[in-house]
Amino acid sequence: MESFFVQISIILAIVLAVSFIMRILKQPLIIGYIISGILVGPLFLNLLKYNEAISVFSELGITLLLFIVGLHLSPKIIKEVGKISLITGIGQVVFTSLVGYFIGLALGLNSITSIYVAIALSFSSTIIIMKLLSDKEALDKLYGKISIGFLLVQDLVAIVILIVVSSFSNENSVTSAVLITIVKGVVPIIILLPFSYYVLPKLNDFFARSKELLFVFAIVWGVGLAALFYVAGLSLEVGALIAGILLSVSPYNYEISAKLKPLRDFFIISFFLILGSQMVFSDISNHIFTIITLSLFILIGNPLIVMILMGIFGYTRSTGFMAGLTVAQISEFSLILIALGVKVGHLSSEVLSFVTVIGLITIAGSTYMIMYSDPIYAKISKYLRIFEKKKTREKAPKQGYYDYVLLGENRVGFSIMKSFIKSRKKYVVIDYNPDRVKRLKSKGISCIYGDASDSEFLDDLNITKSKLVVSTIPEIETNIMLLQKIRERSNNSIVIVTARQISDTFKLYDAGADYVIMPHFLGGEYTSSIIEEFKDNKKKYEDEKKKQLKELRERIKEGQKHPDVDKD
Repeated sequence: MESFFVQISIILAIVLAVSFIMRILKQPLIIGYIISGILVGPLFLNLLKYNEAISVFSELGITLLLFIVGLHLSPKIIKEVGKISLITGIGQVVFTSLVGYFIGLALGLNSITSIYVAIALSFSSTIIIMKLLSDKEALDKLYGKISIGFLLVQDLVAIVILIVVSSFSNENSVTSAVLITIVKGVVPIIILLPFSYYVLPKLNDFFARSKELLFVFAIVWGVGLAALFYVAGLSLEVGALIAGILLSVSPYNYEISAKLKPLRDFFIISFFLILGSQMVFSDISNHIFTIITLSLFILIGNPLIVMILMGIFGYTRSTGFMAGLTVAQISEFSLILIALGVKVGHLSSEVLSFVTVIGLITIAGSTYMIMYSDPIYAKISKYLRIFEKKKTREKAPKQGYYDYVLLGENRVGFSIMKSFIKSRKKYVVIDYNPDRVKRLKSKGISCIYGDASDSEFLDDLNITKSKLVVSTIPEIETNIMLLQKIRERSNNSIVIVTARQISDTFKLYDAGADYVIMPHFLGGEYTSSIIEEFKDNKKKYEDEKKKQLKELRERIKEGQKHPDVDKD
């Protein structure tokens, strides 16, 4: 036990050192985790000797990651993006497999190898993409929802294919293996649906009275259902996701998500460590051209396929581009499929070696592409017009301009929106959440669906002519781009933006912001101001209390309720 503890401590120290270097280089930490896995793997330090224990950590991280994703996937969201996700998911797998097969033949691979490699190239890593989308706070964006949908479709296809390949090494037929798995998976869902609808709401209220109890309940629910589905013959990933979806209707889903994220971030490191440690670099000297060609196909070809499919169904080039980047890498399922092919005797071990290298290249490349997708899109968007129909599902703003523009109707934006309404100026609220836009429009509020990080959308909005622009979006890159766009043409517009960090605030002021909102400090500033104004006048505090209670009730109606929790 002591030796295992020492081993874990050394591995975590290496992860910290590599992550620190990645941070200095301003690169995504996922790359650092994978590099750490290579360093502690058999190729170098060979520290990952207790693979079973590390694997449990990895599975816990994956389970918590997909459980949290499920918490954001309410049935309404699934209904909203289900069709396009299904079509795009299956379409991308089919097109990538067909094109990849012929590329494999052209590169000199035999037919069986080409089939395996082509299918392997069609799967993208759900776990890595979920982490990146979560880090970018894009899970609630339209492209984020669609991406999650078609990645899950890919996973289901991958599971079926793995069952088919596995059947070559046992006596069960392919058909019976698939049917048994489906039946085992459907039965728990049928049982859990009424339980989640009738029983969970009552349990939620009970558990939410204590932070600690809510935390324990969430872990048991997510991990327990993941284990149940694993025993039923499906994957941990499917069980964890369904557990999150069943709990997504709870009013405490965001509170649960916030509490589990630090735990998720710790355990998910193990997944990337194992992924890196399993990288095999032997026998690749003869496959350099094949590796480069197939890596480029995944990094460029896969996104193009998704963009074409989404363009056909009327989505904007911005949504298509952002969603397309999420398929620009191969999945852990890809490596498992190739490993199974080697096990049943269809492939040689050198195929696993060069596919593994392709995995490292595409995971690293797509991570950069996703992290820096906004500036990349800004530079190439004019070349992507061919992927967009004249009439799209995402309606462009009407020509003209608005005096006041609010980017983001969230907890901070709610009060600002009310002040816009009172101003009697020509205003508009911009938000990337379709449900929120629909709700605001139903109340007669001027609202448009759109992404503030889309430079061309801001041009269509004529935002440089607006007198007052307020961004409640905390991403520094988006706000810098917004300020640059406005300041290029106007110094008279008042621009208010939001920041999380003090260092970001200085950058935003240097870029031309008139005021920077720092939500963490607002409560203290406001309390200080009312103390200076009210002093010890009890009546004024009573009036302020009534005003606050009225606003809180409005926020509850808008779905901004926080759970009422008490410490034990």
